[in-house]
Amino acid sequence: MLSTHVLDTSRGMPAGGVEVVLFRSAKARTEVGRARTDANGRIKEFDGAMEAGWYELVFFVAPYFAGTGAPAFYDEITIRFRIDAGEEHYHVPLLVSPWGYTTYRGG
Repeated sequence: MLSTHVLDTSRGMPAGGVEVVLFRSAKARTEVGRARTDANGRIKEFDGAMEAGWYELVFFVAPYFAGTGAPAFYDEITIRFRIDAGEEHYHVPLLVSPWGYTTYRGG
């Protein structure tokens, strides 16, 4: 299972309505999921089983910041990560502001 959470650190609140696309990055990049963060900035689960391998989450943050009236330095943010066999849950949060971001593997 894979989940994510987007927090707007410039406003100190969740970033709702951010479009996120999940790609499997094997020999070719293949879209395997697409969703928008809820009012709490969360996507609780992407549909489908997660096989071992490399993946990318692409967060389309420019439209979100345009909606808040803030300028956006980034159009989209891509986080590439590996899923290992046997792991049950991956949580990949994104903390973002108009001028920077950070991420980590959450629990």
